[in-house]
Amino acid sequence: MENSSLSTKPHYPILDALRGVAAIIVVTFHLTEPLGTGHLDILVNHGYLAVDFFFLLSGFVIGYAYDDRWNKMTFGAFLKRRIERLQPMVVLGMTLGAIGFYYTDSAIWPLIHTVPLWKMLLVLLIGYTILPIPLSLDIRGWQEMHPLNSVG
Repeated sequence: MENSSLSTKPHYPILDALRGVAAIIVVTFHLTEPLGTGHLDILVNHGYLAVDFFFLLSGFVIGYAYDDRWNKMTFGAFLKRRIERLQPMVVLGMTLGAIGFYYTDSAIWPLIHTVPLWKMLLVLLIGYTILPIPLSLDIRGWQEMHPLNSVG
């Protein structure tokens, strides 16, 4: 719920559109990644680079939105607002990533079906916290911090 004492600034739809395009590129890359036979025939090759653009633009948007609000809200209130907004998407993304991982059969990830279900579920639970996993739990073998975050 918005605090009525916080003023709003002009909204720039083009920034939202650019963030949306970047998000679509990243999701398309990740969803088509398992279908490729190598890194060169993925539908949106290097689409993961749109993550950097998305986060850079998002940092600007968040900074712009909260610039004049810092003296009207506590740091704890800011964190609460960010968690309420982002955590449901983290849980959804990790869950979809786990489902995709469990049911994917690809030449890129030949070891998927050797991963025990308990290990995938443990990685999923850790993923819900946004904490990086240790290398001993890397279930895809790519030394990723969030191997189930396949939908961006």
